[in-house]
Parts: sequence; structure tokens; C-alpha cells
Amino acid sequence: MSEKYSEKSGGEAMEWKITDDRPIWMQLSEQLAAQIAAGAYRPGERLPSVRECAAQAGVNPNTMQRAMADLESQGLVITNRTAGRCVTQDMEKIKKLRSGQAREQAVRFLEQMGTLGYTKEEIRQVLEEALESMTEEGEL
Repeated sequence: MSEKYSEKSGGEAMEWKITDDRPIWMQLSEQLAAQIAAGAYRPGERLPSVRECAAQAGVNPNTMQRAMADLESQGLVITNRTAGRCVTQDMEKIKKLRSGQAREQAVRFLEQMGTLGYTKEEIRQVLEEALESMTEEGEL
């Protein structure tokens, strides 16, 4: 797995994680969608150009173009001739993306806990303890 960091608007570093298990364009699309869901890119905000994103991620511009086209087909990104690509202003679409990603993470977690033999009650306890600990430490 390779990791690359790039500057997002506002000076925050965006971490690109590329693995060999799935097509690169798909991973890029998912990572950009996750950034949109997390609010790193606000509704209506202009995204960096394809070439800029490709250079930051260390991939071919055609690969990044395919990732952007995928986001566009999902309705998460809109192309304006004069302004480039911008995040959709459709808050319902962004909320749906965010809740879908949260559900995917929850399902993965529950599957792993089931594999470890945890019961529903044990899973609840682990989650409550982790939530309490993270809240006390100011991580949430």
C-alpha cells in the first residue's frame, strides 16, 4: 500500500491510500467521496483540478479523471465549464452518502466482532466503553 499526502484547501493534508486490491480510480473516487462526506470539501466548493489531484496522489491524470467522472455520475460533483468541478449543493445527497459510509463501517465492525465471537451485549459494552473513553479524552 502506498500513502501520499497532499495539501487540501485550508492547509490540511489529504492522505491518499492506494492498494493493489482494487482499481485505483475506484479507490480515489471513494477517498474523495469520504472527504466530501466528512465536510473537508463543503457544498459548492471548487475541487482541485484533475491534474493537481493526480499529481498529489501520484497517479496518471486519466485515472483521476475516471475517479472524478465516477463522482459526477453519483451526483456528488458538478462540472461547470468556467469554474471547474464543484461539490454538489444537494445536502440530501451528501447526507445519504455520509449515512451510507457510516453504515458500511458499522457493518464491517460488527462482522469482525462476530468473527471474534462477541455477543450483541459484549459488542454494546465495548462500544460504550470506547465512546466514553474517547469522549473523556476529547477525541469526539
